[in-house]
Formats: sequence, structure tokens, C-alpha cells
Amino acid sequence: MSKTQKLTKISILAAAAYLIMFIEFPLPLFPDFLKIGLSDVPALFSAFAFGPVFGVVVEAMKNILHLITKGSTSGIGELANFIVGSSLVYTAGALYKRDKTKKGAVISLIAGVLVMAVVASVTNYYIFLPLYEKVLGFPIKAVVEITSKVNKAVVDLNTLIVYSIMPFNLIKGTVASVVTFTLYKKLHSIIK
Repeated sequence: MSKTQKLTKISILAAAAYLIMFIEFPLPLFPDFLKIGLSDVPALFSAFAFGPVFGVVVEAMKNILHLITKGSTSGIGELANFIVGSSLVYTAGALYKRDKTKKGAVISLIAGVLVMAVVASVTNYYIFLPLYEKVLGFPIKAVVEITSKVNKAVVDLNTLIVYSIMPFNLIKGTVASVVTFTLYKKLHSIIK
């Protein structure tokens, strides 16, 4: 495959990921600002087909497009989506590159989901929630209050991370991984 063909396919996957970003749905026990979407699936396809760095490139491109066209959080939401999504995609892609079997795919996706949940938890605690507060004037206390209305276990920042951010990302990563595992081999010849 030529460099031009590869770049074209990666661009198409990035455009698909960007469009899929607009299809989201909320889940019970999570506040409305946490929505499940499948925009990481094209990035996972790219990571599996071309390598982990190309999956991260798809994550970057979709978030840049989203920032340009819709960015309503001063780039904070897009940066969070990029870092958290890239942790899933890079981990899964790097492990899958070593063992391109069904078992290897399952192990790489599980590892990616676990890394994603940890990265989402740590970065929300130390970076993104404080940024929302400082840059957008959206207090962490307000986020806790909104979340506690749908999940009574959330009473402070620590419980927000443990009972909302972490489980949400475990679910989101698992959904993206199941879709990827189900569709990748069927679409592999088209992607490659």
C-alpha cells in the first residue's frame, strides 16, 4: 500500500470518527454530560490495521475537526476526548501489533479499556475538572451535585471519580471494543 493510499484511508477513518462523535446517548446512573459514543471505533480500526500511532492520529484529527466546528468547551472537552481515547487506542493497537490473533485482539482491547479508565480517572481528577472550573467557571462542586442527582453514591470529587468517571469509561471502552472486535475482521480487507 502506498503512503498516499494509507493517508487517504486514515483520513476517511478520521472523518468517520468525527461524524460518529455526533451520535451519542446517555446512560442511567450517569449525568447527561457523560454520553456513550462510538467515535473511538474508527481509531481502533486504524490502530489495528496500520499501527497504534495511526490510531492516535485518527483521534487527533477527529478532535481537531470537532474543535473547529463545534468546540464549546474552549478545547477542554476535545483535549480530554483525545487523551482518554488515545490511551485506549494506543494501548490496544500496540498490544495487537504483537499478537494479531482473536485472543490477541481480546487481550489488547481489555488492556486498552483498563488503561482508558485509569487515564480518564487520573486526568479528570488532576487536569480536566480543574480546567473546567478555572477556564469555564464550572465548579467541581456543581459537577458533583449534578452527578449526585442520578447517582446518590457521588458526594464529592473522589466519589465522582470512583462511582461515575471510572465506571463510565469502563462501559464506554467496552462498548467500543465489542463493536471493534465484531466488525474489524469483516472490514479488514476494505481498510487494508
